[in-house]
Amino acid sequence: MAISASPSAPTALLRSRPHDGVDRDFSSRRSASENEDCGSEEMGQVRKDLGNRTYVLLPSVAIGLLLAAMDQLITLAAYAKIGNDLNAMNSMSWIATSYFLTLTSCQPLYGKLSDIFGRKVCLLFAYAIFGIGCLGCGLSQSLLQLCIARGIAGIGGGGITALVSILISVTVPLRDRGIWQGYIDTIFATGTLAGAPLGGILADSIGWRWSFIGQAPMCLLAGLALHFLLPMPPSSPSPRNELLSKMKSIDFSGALALVSSILALLLGLDSGSNVGWTQPQTLIPLAITPLLVAAFIYNEVHVASHPFAPGHIIFNPSMFACYMANFFGVASQMGAFFFLPLFFQAVQGFSATLSGTLLMPGMAFGVLSSIGSGWVIKKTGKFYWINVLAFGLAFLSTPLLALGFWRKSVALQVLAFIASSIGIYAGISTVLIALLANTTMADTAVTVACSYMFRSLGASVGVSTSSALLQYVLRTELAHRLSHDKGLVDEIGQRVRQNIDYIKELPPIVAAIVRSSYLHASVIALAPPVLCGLLAFIFTFWVRETALRKK
Repeated sequence: MAISASPSAPTALLRSRPHDGVDRDFSSRRSASENEDCGSEEMGQVRKDLGNRTYVLLPSVAIGLLLAAMDQLITLAAYAKIGNDLNAMNSMSWIATSYFLTLTSCQPLYGKLSDIFGRKVCLLFAYAIFGIGCLGCGLSQSLLQLCIARGIAGIGGGGITALVSILISVTVPLRDRGIWQGYIDTIFATGTLAGAPLGGILADSIGWRWSFIGQAPMCLLAGLALHFLLPMPPSSPSPRNELLSKMKSIDFSGALALVSSILALLLGLDSGSNVGWTQPQTLIPLAITPLLVAAFIYNEVHVASHPFAPGHIIFNPSMFACYMANFFGVASQMGAFFFLPLFFQAVQGFSATLSGTLLMPGMAFGVLSSIGSGWVIKKTGKFYWINVLAFGLAFLSTPLLALGFWRKSVALQVLAFIASSIGIYAGISTVLIALLANTTMADTAVTVACSYMFRSLGASVGVSTSSALLQYVLRTELAHRLSHDKGLVDEIGQRVRQNIDYIKELPPIVAAIVRSSYLHASVIALAPPVLCGLLAFIFTFWVRETALRKK
Protein backbone atom coordinates (compact mmCIF):
# COMPACT_ATOMS: atom_id res chain seq x y z
CA MET A 1 0.00 0.00 0.00
CA ALA A 2 1.11 3.56 -0.57
CA ILE A 3 2.71 5.23 2.41
CA SER A 4 2.50 8.98 2.76
CA ALA A 5 4.28 9.45 6.08
CA SER A 6 7.48 11.43 6.00
CA PRO A 7 10.72 9.44 6.40
CA SER A 8 11.50 11.45 9.48
CA ALA A 9 8.13 10.96 11.16
CA PRO A 10 8.80 9.62 14.67
CA THR A 11 6.36 6.71 14.46
CA ALA A 12 6.81 5.84 10.79
CA LEU A 13 9.00 2.81 11.34
CA LEU A 14 6.33 0.31 12.29
CA ARG A 15 3.32 2.12 10.94
CA SER A 16 1.46 0.85 7.90
CA ARG A 17 -0.28 4.22 7.50
CA PRO A 18 -0.14 7.56 9.33
CA HIS A 19 -2.56 8.41 12.14
CA ASP A 20 -4.68 11.00 10.39
CA GLY A 21 -5.92 13.78 12.61
CA VAL A 22 -3.01 13.82 15.04
CA ASP A 23 -1.61 17.36 15.19
CA ARG A 24 2.03 16.36 15.64
CA ASP A 25 1.93 14.46 12.34
CA PHE A 26 0.49 17.38 10.35
CA SER A 27 3.89 18.64 9.17
CA SER A 28 4.94 15.13 8.18
CA ARG A 29 1.84 14.61 6.07
CA ARG A 30 2.25 18.04 4.53
CA SER A 31 5.89 17.35 3.65
CA ALA A 32 5.01 14.03 2.07
CA SER A 33 2.21 15.63 0.10
CA GLU A 34 4.52 18.33 -1.20
CA ASN A 35 7.12 15.74 -2.18
CA GLU A 36 4.52 13.69 -3.97
CA ASP A 37 3.40 16.76 -5.90
CA CYS A 38 7.00 17.37 -6.90
CA GLY A 39 7.37 13.77 -8.03
CA SER A 40 4.18 13.96 -10.08
CA GLU A 41 5.30 17.29 -11.57
CA GLU A 42 8.64 15.82 -12.57
CA MET A 43 6.98 12.79 -14.13
CA GLY A 44 4.56 14.99 -16.03
CA GLN A 45 7.32 17.28 -17.31
CA VAL A 46 9.49 14.37 -18.46
CA ARG A 47 6.57 12.73 -20.24
CA LYS A 48 5.64 16.04 -21.84
CA ASP A 49 9.17 16.56 -23.18
CA LEU A 50 9.34 13.02 -24.51
CA GLY A 51 5.79 13.07 -25.87
CA ASN A 52 5.22 9.91 -27.87
CA ARG A 53 8.96 9.41 -28.18
CA THR A 54 9.49 7.28 -25.08
CA TYR A 55 11.35 4.94 -27.41
CA VAL A 56 14.38 7.29 -27.20
CA LEU A 57 14.89 6.07 -23.64
CA LEU A 58 16.23 2.75 -24.88
CA PRO A 59 18.99 3.90 -27.25
CA SER A 60 20.02 6.65 -24.84
CA VAL A 61 20.79 4.17 -22.05
CA ALA A 62 21.38 0.95 -24.00
CA ILE A 63 25.17 1.19 -24.31
CA GLY A 64 25.61 1.84 -20.61
CA LEU A 65 23.36 -1.05 -19.64
CA LEU A 66 25.17 -3.28 -22.11
CA LEU A 67 28.47 -2.39 -20.46
CA ALA A 68 27.18 -2.99 -16.93
CA ALA A 69 25.88 -6.41 -17.95
CA MET A 70 28.99 -7.43 -19.89
CA ASP A 71 31.24 -6.39 -17.04
CA GLN A 72 29.72 -8.84 -14.55
CA LEU A 73 29.88 -11.85 -16.89
CA ILE A 74 33.29 -11.00 -18.33
CA THR A 75 34.64 -11.08 -14.77
CA LEU A 76 32.81 -14.30 -14.00
CA ALA A 77 34.15 -16.12 -17.06
CA ALA A 78 37.73 -14.89 -16.50
CA TYR A 79 37.58 -15.55 -12.74
CA ALA A 80 40.01 -18.48 -12.73
CA LYS A 81 42.44 -16.87 -15.17
CA ILE A 82 42.64 -13.70 -13.07
CA GLY A 83 43.24 -15.73 -9.92
CA ASN A 84 45.96 -17.77 -11.60
CA ASP A 85 47.71 -14.67 -12.96
CA LEU A 86 47.69 -12.91 -9.58
CA ASN A 87 48.28 -16.13 -7.56
CA ALA A 88 45.31 -15.29 -5.37
CA MET A 89 42.60 -17.80 -6.25
CA ASN A 90 41.68 -18.32 -2.59
CA SER A 91 40.80 -14.62 -2.26
CA MET A 92 39.20 -14.10 -5.66
CA SER A 93 35.73 -13.59 -4.21
CA TRP A 94 36.98 -10.10 -3.32
CA ILE A 95 36.83 -9.19 -7.01
CA ALA A 96 33.08 -9.57 -6.85
CA THR A 97 32.49 -8.40 -3.29
CA SER A 98 34.57 -5.21 -3.66
CA TYR A 99 32.42 -4.29 -6.67
CA PHE A 100 29.16 -5.10 -4.91
CA LEU A 101 30.34 -3.42 -1.70
CA THR A 102 30.57 0.06 -3.22
CA LEU A 103 27.63 -0.62 -5.50
CA THR A 104 25.46 -1.50 -2.48
CA SER A 105 26.35 1.61 -0.50
CA CYS A 106 26.14 4.06 -3.41
CA GLN A 107 22.98 2.89 -5.18
CA PRO A 108 20.57 4.35 -2.58
CA LEU A 109 22.44 7.68 -2.67
CA TYR A 110 21.83 8.03 -6.40
CA GLY A 111 18.11 8.34 -5.73
CA LYS A 112 18.61 11.45 -3.57
CA LEU A 113 21.46 12.85 -5.69
CA SER A 114 19.38 12.55 -8.85
CA ASP A 115 16.61 14.52 -7.14
CA ILE A 116 19.12 17.34 -6.57
CA PHE A 117 21.26 17.31 -9.72
CA GLY A 118 18.95 15.55 -12.17
CA ARG A 119 18.84 11.99 -13.53
CA LYS A 120 20.85 12.76 -16.65
CA VAL A 121 23.76 14.48 -14.89
CA CYS A 122 24.06 11.68 -12.34
CA LEU A 123 23.96 9.03 -15.05
CA LEU A 124 26.75 10.79 -16.97
CA PHE A 125 28.77 10.86 -13.75
CA ALA A 126 28.15 7.13 -13.26
CA TYR A 127 29.41 6.37 -16.78
CA ALA A 128 32.60 8.36 -16.15
CA ILE A 129 33.38 6.66 -12.83
CA PHE A 130 32.60 3.22 -14.25
CA GLY A 131 35.00 3.83 -17.15
CA ILE A 132 37.79 4.99 -14.84
CA GLY A 133 37.30 1.91 -12.66
CA CYS A 134 37.42 -0.46 -15.64
CA LEU A 135 40.63 1.15 -16.90
CA GLY A 136 42.14 0.74 -13.44
CA CYS A 137 41.17 -2.95 -13.41
CA GLY A 138 43.01 -3.56 -16.66
CA LEU A 139 46.16 -1.85 -15.38
CA SER A 140 46.18 -3.54 -11.93
CA GLN A 141 49.28 -5.47 -10.93
CA SER A 142 48.02 -7.03 -7.70
CA LEU A 143 44.81 -8.28 -6.13
CA LEU A 144 44.66 -5.20 -3.88
CA GLN A 145 44.91 -2.83 -6.84
CA LEU A 146 42.31 -4.83 -8.74
CA CYS A 147 39.87 -4.79 -5.81
CA ILE A 148 40.27 -1.02 -5.38
CA ALA A 149 39.61 -0.50 -9.09
CA ARG A 150 36.59 -2.82 -8.94
CA GLY A 151 35.31 -0.78 -6.02
CA ILE A 152 35.58 2.40 -8.10
CA ALA A 153 33.76 0.67 -10.97
CA GLY A 154 31.05 -0.39 -8.52
CA ILE A 155 30.33 3.26 -7.67
CA GLY A 156 29.56 3.87 -11.34
CA GLY A 157 27.87 0.54 -11.97
CA GLY A 158 25.43 1.15 -9.14
CA GLY A 159 24.40 4.45 -10.67
CA ILE A 160 23.92 2.99 -14.14
CA THR A 161 21.50 0.27 -13.10
CA ALA A 162 19.59 2.29 -10.50
CA LEU A 163 19.21 5.50 -12.52
CA VAL A 164 18.03 3.73 -15.65
CA SER A 165 15.34 2.03 -13.60
CA ILE A 166 14.38 5.35 -11.97
CA LEU A 167 14.17 7.07 -15.38
CA ILE A 168 11.80 4.44 -16.69
CA SER A 169 9.79 4.39 -13.46
CA VAL A 170 8.93 8.10 -13.77
CA THR A 171 8.15 8.01 -17.49
CA VAL A 172 6.43 4.68 -18.18
CA PRO A 173 2.91 3.82 -16.90
CA LEU A 174 3.08 1.18 -14.17
CA ARG A 175 0.91 -1.30 -16.06
CA ASP A 176 3.45 -1.20 -18.92
CA ARG A 177 6.41 -1.40 -16.55
CA GLY A 178 6.74 -5.16 -16.98
CA ILE A 179 7.09 -4.78 -20.75
CA TRP A 180 9.74 -2.12 -20.37
CA GLN A 181 11.54 -4.20 -17.79
CA GLY A 182 11.58 -6.91 -20.43
CA TYR A 183 13.19 -4.50 -22.89
CA ILE A 184 15.79 -3.55 -20.33
CA ASP A 185 16.41 -7.20 -19.51
CA THR A 186 16.83 -7.90 -23.22
CA ILE A 187 19.60 -5.32 -23.41
CA PHE A 188 21.06 -6.62 -20.17
CA ALA A 189 20.90 -10.22 -21.35
CA THR A 190 22.53 -9.29 -24.66
CA GLY A 191 25.42 -7.95 -22.64
CA THR A 192 25.60 -11.02 -20.45
CA LEU A 193 25.29 -13.37 -23.43
CA ALA A 194 28.18 -11.57 -25.10
CA GLY A 195 30.11 -11.05 -21.87
CA ALA A 196 30.38 -14.68 -20.78
CA PRO A 197 32.02 -16.11 -23.93
CA LEU A 198 33.88 -12.85 -24.65
CA GLY A 199 35.48 -12.89 -21.22
CA GLY A 200 36.59 -16.47 -21.74
CA ILE A 201 37.89 -15.83 -25.26
CA LEU A 202 39.89 -12.77 -24.19
CA ALA A 203 41.27 -14.58 -21.14
CA ASP A 204 42.40 -17.52 -23.30
CA SER A 205 43.89 -15.30 -26.05
CA ILE A 206 45.20 -11.76 -25.50
CA GLY A 207 44.63 -11.73 -21.74
CA TRP A 208 41.93 -10.86 -19.22
CA ARG A 209 43.15 -7.29 -18.80
CA TRP A 210 41.76 -6.27 -22.18
CA SER A 211 38.27 -7.29 -21.14
CA PHE A 212 38.40 -4.35 -18.72
CA ILE A 213 40.48 -1.86 -20.72
CA GLY A 214 38.17 -2.24 -23.71
CA GLN A 215 35.21 -1.00 -21.67
CA ALA A 216 36.72 2.45 -21.04
CA PRO A 217 36.20 3.88 -24.57
CA MET A 218 32.73 2.34 -24.66
CA CYS A 219 31.84 4.34 -21.54
CA LEU A 220 32.73 7.50 -23.45
CA LEU A 221 30.46 6.39 -26.29
CA ALA A 222 27.66 5.68 -23.80
CA GLY A 223 28.01 9.16 -22.33
CA LEU A 224 27.79 10.79 -25.76
CA ALA A 225 24.68 8.77 -26.64
CA LEU A 226 23.01 9.79 -23.38
CA HIS A 227 23.94 13.45 -23.81
CA PHE A 228 22.57 13.80 -27.33
CA LEU A 229 19.59 11.42 -27.31
CA LEU A 230 17.89 11.86 -23.94
CA PRO A 231 15.85 15.06 -23.45
CA MET A 232 15.32 16.09 -19.85
CA PRO A 233 13.40 19.00 -18.29
CA PRO A 234 15.49 22.18 -17.97
CA SER A 235 16.24 23.08 -14.38
CA SER A 236 16.95 26.42 -12.78
CA PRO A 237 20.27 26.55 -10.92
CA SER A 238 19.81 26.50 -7.17
CA PRO A 239 21.42 29.16 -4.98
CA ARG A 240 24.67 28.03 -3.37
CA ASN A 241 23.22 27.92 0.14
CA GLU A 242 20.22 25.92 -1.06
CA LEU A 243 22.50 23.43 -2.84
CA LEU A 244 24.63 23.00 0.28
CA SER A 245 21.50 22.46 2.35
CA LYS A 246 20.34 19.74 -0.02
CA MET A 247 23.74 18.05 0.03
CA LYS A 248 23.75 18.03 3.84
CA SER A 249 20.41 16.24 3.79
CA ILE A 250 21.92 13.27 1.93
CA ASP A 251 22.50 10.31 4.22
CA PHE A 252 26.26 9.87 3.77
CA SER A 253 26.62 8.66 7.37
CA GLY A 254 24.16 5.86 6.67
CA ALA A 255 26.12 4.82 3.59
CA LEU A 256 29.34 4.78 5.62
CA ALA A 257 27.77 2.67 8.37
CA LEU A 258 26.34 0.25 5.80
CA VAL A 259 29.58 -0.23 3.89
CA SER A 260 31.52 -0.61 7.17
CA SER A 261 29.20 -3.36 8.41
CA ILE A 262 29.40 -5.26 5.12
CA LEU A 263 33.18 -4.87 4.96
CA ALA A 264 33.61 -6.18 8.51
CA LEU A 265 31.48 -9.23 7.68
CA LEU A 266 33.43 -9.94 4.48
CA LEU A 267 36.80 -9.56 6.22
CA GLY A 268 35.72 -12.00 8.92
CA LEU A 269 34.44 -14.57 6.44
CA ASP A 270 37.55 -14.32 4.27
CA SER A 271 39.89 -14.64 7.23
CA GLY A 272 37.95 -17.56 8.67
CA SER A 273 38.12 -19.55 5.44
CA ASN A 274 41.83 -18.91 4.86
CA VAL A 275 43.36 -18.60 8.34
CA GLY A 276 40.94 -20.15 10.83
CA TRP A 277 37.71 -19.36 12.63
CA THR A 278 39.31 -18.95 16.07
CA GLN A 279 41.94 -16.40 15.03
CA PRO A 280 41.66 -12.77 16.26
CA GLN A 281 41.63 -11.41 12.68
CA THR A 282 38.48 -13.50 12.16
CA LEU A 283 36.69 -13.01 15.47
CA ILE A 284 37.14 -9.23 15.75
CA PRO A 285 35.49 -8.30 12.40
CA LEU A 286 32.67 -10.78 12.96
CA ALA A 287 32.10 -9.44 16.49
CA ILE A 288 31.84 -5.80 15.43
CA THR A 289 29.56 -6.54 12.46
CA PRO A 290 26.34 -6.60 14.57
CA LEU A 291 27.41 -3.35 16.26
CA LEU A 292 27.88 -1.65 12.90
CA VAL A 293 24.53 -2.96 11.67
CA ALA A 294 22.90 -1.58 14.82
CA ALA A 295 24.62 1.76 14.19
CA PHE A 296 23.25 1.80 10.64
CA ILE A 297 19.69 1.09 11.81
CA TYR A 298 19.95 3.71 14.58
CA ASN A 299 21.18 6.27 12.07
CA GLU A 300 18.33 5.53 9.66
CA VAL A 301 15.65 5.66 12.35
CA HIS A 302 16.84 8.41 14.72
CA VAL A 303 19.66 10.47 13.18
CA ALA A 304 19.34 10.97 9.42
CA SER A 305 16.92 13.71 8.41
CA HIS A 306 16.48 12.09 4.99
CA PRO A 307 17.57 8.43 5.34
CA PHE A 308 18.25 6.54 2.12
CA ALA A 309 16.48 3.54 3.64
CA PRO A 310 13.43 5.21 5.26
CA GLY A 311 11.53 3.16 7.81
CA HIS A 312 8.14 3.87 6.24
CA ILE A 313 9.40 2.26 3.02
CA ILE A 314 11.59 -0.57 4.27
CA PHE A 315 9.30 -1.75 7.08
CA ASN A 316 6.00 -1.58 5.26
CA PRO A 317 5.02 -5.29 5.49
CA SER A 318 4.51 -5.86 1.76
CA MET A 319 7.55 -3.86 0.71
CA PHE A 320 9.71 -5.50 3.38
CA ALA A 321 8.73 -8.88 1.91
CA CYS A 322 9.72 -7.61 -1.55
CA TYR A 323 13.11 -6.45 -0.32
CA MET A 324 13.78 -9.71 1.51
CA ALA A 325 12.82 -11.73 -1.57
CA ASN A 326 15.28 -9.59 -3.53
CA PHE A 327 18.03 -10.03 -0.94
CA PHE A 328 17.73 -13.78 -0.40
CA GLY A 329 16.92 -14.57 -4.04
CA VAL A 330 20.01 -12.84 -5.40
CA ALA A 331 22.14 -14.19 -2.53
CA SER A 332 21.03 -17.69 -3.47
CA GLN A 333 21.74 -17.36 -7.19
CA MET A 334 25.06 -15.53 -6.83
CA GLY A 335 26.22 -17.83 -4.06
CA ALA A 336 25.46 -20.90 -6.17
CA PHE A 337 26.35 -19.88 -9.70
CA PHE A 338 29.23 -17.44 -9.23
CA PHE A 339 31.51 -20.46 -8.86
CA LEU A 340 30.05 -22.47 -11.73
CA PRO A 341 32.80 -21.43 -14.21
CA LEU A 342 35.39 -22.26 -11.53
CA PHE A 343 33.86 -25.74 -11.19
CA PHE A 344 33.97 -26.18 -14.96
CA GLN A 345 37.69 -25.37 -15.01
CA ALA A 346 38.92 -26.87 -11.72
CA VAL A 347 36.93 -30.11 -11.68
CA GLN A 348 36.03 -30.79 -15.30
CA GLY A 349 39.09 -29.26 -16.93
CA PHE A 350 37.23 -26.94 -19.33
CA SER A 351 38.75 -23.82 -20.87
CA ALA A 352 37.63 -20.33 -19.88
CA THR A 353 36.02 -19.92 -23.31
CA LEU A 354 33.91 -23.06 -22.97
CA SER A 355 33.04 -22.21 -19.36
CA GLY A 356 31.71 -18.83 -20.44
CA THR A 357 29.82 -20.28 -23.39
CA LEU A 358 27.98 -22.76 -21.15
CA LEU A 359 26.43 -19.82 -19.28
CA MET A 360 24.69 -18.50 -22.42
CA PRO A 361 21.58 -20.75 -22.41
CA GLY A 362 20.70 -19.68 -18.87
CA MET A 363 20.93 -15.99 -19.72
CA ALA A 364 18.84 -16.45 -22.88
CA PHE A 365 16.04 -18.25 -21.04
CA GLY A 366 16.24 -15.70 -18.24
CA VAL A 367 15.48 -12.75 -20.49
CA LEU A 368 12.65 -14.66 -22.18
CA SER A 369 11.09 -15.28 -18.77
CA SER A 370 11.38 -11.60 -17.87
CA ILE A 371 9.67 -10.51 -21.08
CA GLY A 372 7.04 -13.24 -20.73
CA SER A 373 6.19 -12.31 -17.15
CA GLY A 374 5.94 -8.67 -18.22
CA TRP A 375 3.40 -9.48 -20.91
CA VAL A 376 1.33 -11.58 -18.50
CA ILE A 377 1.28 -8.74 -15.97
CA LYS A 378 0.29 -6.24 -18.67
CA LYS A 379 -2.61 -8.43 -19.80
CA THR A 380 -3.86 -9.50 -16.38
CA GLY A 381 -2.75 -6.69 -14.06
CA LYS A 382 -1.74 -9.42 -11.57
CA PHE A 383 1.71 -10.29 -10.28
CA TYR A 384 1.34 -12.25 -7.01
CA TRP A 385 1.42 -15.83 -8.29
CA ILE A 386 4.02 -15.07 -10.95
CA ASN A 387 6.26 -13.90 -8.13
CA VAL A 388 5.64 -16.98 -5.98
CA LEU A 389 6.20 -19.44 -8.84
CA ALA A 390 9.32 -17.62 -10.05
CA PHE A 391 11.12 -17.71 -6.71
CA GLY A 392 9.91 -21.27 -6.14
CA LEU A 393 11.61 -22.36 -9.36
CA ALA A 394 14.77 -20.48 -8.42
CA PHE A 395 14.84 -22.28 -5.07
CA LEU A 396 14.53 -25.73 -6.69
CA SER A 397 17.39 -24.99 -9.08
CA THR A 398 20.05 -25.08 -6.36
CA PRO A 399 19.49 -28.71 -5.25
CA LEU A 400 19.48 -29.59 -8.96
CA LEU A 401 22.88 -27.91 -9.30
CA ALA A 402 24.19 -29.89 -6.33
CA LEU A 403 23.10 -33.10 -8.06
CA GLY A 404 24.82 -31.93 -11.24
CA PHE A 405 28.03 -31.26 -9.30
CA TRP A 406 27.93 -34.62 -7.57
CA ARG A 407 27.36 -36.53 -10.81
CA LYS A 408 29.67 -34.22 -12.80
CA SER A 409 26.86 -33.83 -15.31
CA VAL A 410 27.27 -30.74 -17.49
CA ALA A 411 23.69 -31.16 -18.72
CA LEU A 412 22.28 -30.98 -15.17
CA GLN A 413 24.50 -28.02 -14.29
CA VAL A 414 23.40 -26.04 -17.36
CA LEU A 415 19.76 -27.04 -16.76
CA ALA A 416 20.01 -25.82 -13.16
CA PHE A 417 21.40 -22.48 -14.32
CA ILE A 418 18.56 -22.18 -16.85
CA ALA A 419 15.96 -22.87 -14.14
CA SER A 420 17.58 -20.38 -11.77
CA SER A 421 17.77 -17.67 -14.44
CA ILE A 422 14.12 -18.15 -15.42
CA GLY A 423 13.05 -17.84 -11.79
CA ILE A 424 15.31 -14.95 -10.78
CA TYR A 425 14.74 -12.83 -13.90
CA ALA A 426 10.97 -13.18 -13.67
CA GLY A 427 10.99 -12.80 -9.89
CA ILE A 428 13.11 -9.65 -9.75
CA SER A 429 11.06 -7.97 -12.50
CA THR A 430 7.84 -8.85 -10.68
CA VAL A 431 9.15 -7.71 -7.29
CA LEU A 432 10.04 -4.31 -8.74
CA ILE A 433 6.50 -3.92 -10.08
CA ALA A 434 5.12 -4.91 -6.66
CA LEU A 435 7.30 -2.27 -4.99
CA LEU A 436 6.20 0.46 -7.38
CA ALA A 437 2.56 -0.54 -6.91
CA ASN A 438 2.91 -0.14 -3.15
CA THR A 439 4.69 3.22 -3.06
CA THR A 440 3.90 6.85 -3.89
CA MET A 441 5.33 8.77 -6.82
CA ALA A 442 7.31 10.93 -4.39
CA ASP A 443 9.07 7.83 -3.02
CA THR A 444 9.68 6.16 -6.39
CA ALA A 445 13.38 7.05 -6.67
CA VAL A 446 14.17 5.95 -3.10
CA THR A 447 12.08 2.78 -3.44
CA VAL A 448 13.86 1.73 -6.63
CA ALA A 449 17.29 2.60 -5.22
CA CYS A 450 16.60 0.53 -2.09
CA SER A 451 15.53 -2.36 -4.30
CA TYR A 452 18.91 -2.34 -6.02
CA MET A 453 20.62 -1.92 -2.66
CA PHE A 454 19.09 -5.15 -1.34
CA ARG A 455 19.97 -7.00 -4.55
CA SER A 456 23.58 -5.89 -4.37
CA LEU A 457 23.75 -6.61 -0.65
CA GLY A 458 22.43 -10.10 -1.36
CA ALA A 459 25.07 -10.61 -4.05
CA SER A 460 27.86 -9.56 -1.67
CA VAL A 461 26.67 -11.79 1.17
CA GLY A 462 25.86 -14.71 -1.14
CA VAL A 463 29.25 -14.76 -2.86
CA SER A 464 31.25 -14.21 0.34
CA THR A 465 29.49 -16.88 2.43
CA SER A 466 29.69 -19.52 -0.30
CA SER A 467 33.31 -18.63 -1.01
CA ALA A 468 34.24 -18.84 2.67
CA LEU A 469 32.60 -22.25 3.00
CA LEU A 470 34.13 -23.54 -0.24
CA GLN A 471 37.66 -22.48 0.74
CA TYR A 472 37.29 -23.85 4.27
CA VAL A 473 36.00 -27.24 3.11
CA LEU A 474 38.64 -27.43 0.37
CA ARG A 475 41.40 -26.70 2.87
CA THR A 476 40.18 -29.33 5.34
CA GLU A 477 39.51 -31.90 2.59
CA LEU A 478 43.02 -31.58 1.20
CA ALA A 479 44.51 -31.80 4.70
CA HIS A 480 42.53 -34.98 5.41
CA ARG A 481 43.04 -36.77 2.08
CA LEU A 482 46.75 -35.91 1.77
CA SER A 483 47.53 -36.38 5.46
CA HIS A 484 50.28 -38.93 4.80
CA ASP A 485 52.71 -36.10 3.97
CA LYS A 486 52.40 -32.89 6.02
CA GLY A 487 54.81 -30.95 3.83
CA LEU A 488 52.94 -32.07 0.72
CA VAL A 489 49.64 -30.98 2.24
CA ASP A 490 50.87 -27.47 2.98
CA GLU A 491 52.47 -26.96 -0.42
CA ILE A 492 49.64 -28.42 -2.51
CA GLY A 493 46.91 -26.89 -0.38
CA GLN A 494 48.41 -23.43 -0.67
CA ARG A 495 49.25 -23.55 -4.38
CA VAL A 496 46.02 -25.21 -5.51
CA ARG A 497 43.92 -22.64 -3.67
CA GLN A 498 45.93 -19.85 -5.31
CA ASN A 499 46.22 -21.19 -8.87
CA ILE A 500 44.04 -23.97 -10.29
CA ASP A 501 46.41 -24.44 -13.24
CA TYR A 502 48.77 -26.02 -10.71
CA ILE A 503 46.48 -29.06 -10.75
CA LYS A 504 47.77 -29.88 -14.25
CA GLU A 505 51.33 -30.12 -12.89
CA LEU A 506 50.45 -32.70 -10.25
CA PRO A 507 50.81 -36.47 -10.64
CA PRO A 508 47.55 -38.02 -11.95
CA ILE A 509 46.65 -39.65 -8.62
CA VAL A 510 47.19 -36.45 -6.62
CA ALA A 511 45.40 -34.37 -9.27
CA ALA A 512 42.40 -36.70 -9.01
CA ILE A 513 42.33 -36.21 -5.23
CA VAL A 514 42.47 -32.43 -5.62
CA ARG A 515 39.66 -32.39 -8.22
CA SER A 516 37.57 -34.65 -5.99
CA SER A 517 38.17 -32.29 -3.06
CA TYR A 518 37.05 -29.35 -5.21
CA LEU A 519 33.90 -31.27 -6.12
CA HIS A 520 33.06 -32.05 -2.50
CA ALA A 521 33.74 -28.47 -1.41
CA SER A 522 31.54 -27.13 -4.24
CA VAL A 523 28.61 -29.29 -3.15
CA ILE A 524 28.92 -28.31 0.52
CA ALA A 525 29.21 -24.63 -0.45
CA LEU A 526 25.68 -24.82 -1.88
CA ALA A 527 24.17 -25.11 1.61
CA PRO A 528 23.85 -21.31 2.16
CA PRO A 529 22.30 -20.76 -1.31
CA VAL A 530 19.71 -23.47 -0.63
CA LEU A 531 18.72 -21.80 2.65
CA CYS A 532 18.61 -18.33 1.04
CA GLY A 533 16.50 -19.64 -1.84
CA LEU A 534 14.01 -21.13 0.60
CA LEU A 535 13.74 -17.87 2.56
CA ALA A 536 13.21 -15.87 -0.65
CA PHE A 537 10.41 -18.23 -1.66
CA ILE A 538 8.75 -17.93 1.77
CA PHE A 539 8.84 -14.12 1.73
CA THR A 540 7.01 -13.96 -1.61
CA PHE A 541 3.81 -15.10 0.13
CA TRP A 542 3.78 -11.80 2.09
CA VAL A 543 3.90 -9.60 -1.02
CA ARG A 544 0.59 -7.79 -1.35
CA GLU A 545 -1.31 -7.82 -4.64
CA THR A 546 -2.16 -4.20 -5.54
CA ALA A 547 -4.03 -2.77 -8.51
CA LEU A 548 -1.62 -1.42 -11.12
CA ARG A 549 -1.93 2.13 -12.35
CA LYS A 550 -2.52 2.44 -16.09
CA LYS A 551 -0.97 5.91 -16.31
